Amino acid sequence: MSEPLPGNVSTKPVGHSGTQVSINETKAFTLNGILIALLTLAGTILTVYWFVIWCIRLDSGGSVAVLTAAWAMGLTVTLLLWSMITILSPGDTKVVRLFGAYLGTIRSTGLIATVPLASRKKVSIKVNNFETKELKVNDADGNPVNIAAIIVWQVADTAKAVFAVEDYDEFVRVQSESALRHVATTHPYDAPGVDTKSLRGSTDLVAGELAEEVAARVALAGIEILEARISALAYAPEIAHAMLQRQQASAVIAAREKIVEGAVSMVESALNQLEEHSIVELDDERKAAMVSNLLVVLCGSTQATPIVNAGTLYN
Repeated sequence: MSEPLPGNVSTKPVGHSGTQVSINETKAFTLNGILIALLTLAGTILTVYWFVIWCIRLDSGGSVAVLTAAWAMGLTVTLLLWSMITILSPGDTKVVRLFGAYLGTIRSTGLIATVPLASRKKVSIKVNNFETKELKVNDADGNPVNIAAIIVWQVADTAKAVFAVEDYDEFVRVQSESALRHVATTHPYDAPGVDTKSLRGSTDLVAGELAEEVAARVALAGIEILEARISALAYAPEIAHAMLQRQQASAVIAAREKIVEGAVSMVESALNQLEEHSIVELDDERKAAMVSNLLVVLCGSTQATPIVNAGTLYN
């Protein structure tokens, strides 16, 4: 029988439904940046003025205690005001932290003022895209294929992107390749059946499955997947030649089936027209000979050479 873990160690499993980092984006406290900038400028001017007066009094041997206190206070207030100001461009956000605590995210653009002495981490919410490495995986039939995909993504929750994972950009890349590998193994590269979904024949379906799986894997990092598309797909070089021959054979068989179907239809039409217009009366043996000749002519891969028969079929 296993003993309980010491202390406050959690026994909760870690996974898609048991992540230990639970945080959501909130709005940070902000003020009018222009107003704070004006106050900061006024404080800077007063601080410089008091510093000059302090130097003059010091040189003249006068009492400087009050001026020293005023100058120190003005300098402190000015530095605090300066620490509140930040600038944001469209497509960027700032994650605000104070002594390690998450205070919120700034999404407003322009000149913004927030909590003094707080650190601010810039997080881009612009749309990003990248192409995965070309992976060598086995499809549902066990055939090795080379496959790659283009993933279009965007940061949706800045708090999760910063605090839930170490590096959200690398996290998206690794999880995208893992999802692509899994999706590629669930479908054959090519399938002759109409209802069978294949990597080559059902690219939209495969892309949709890939986008859903990547989105599920990166949701804990606050990432939103906008689109996923297969960018490269081919048999691995070691079987590419054999698979090409199989595809060519399948194409030849399909073509022959089409030719035979058309030839049978043409022979049937010819016999019907001969009987309908009473051009010639044919017994079963003559019909069989005519069908054989027509099929040879219509289905043959080379041009037929006619032979004139001067006798009859019964001689």
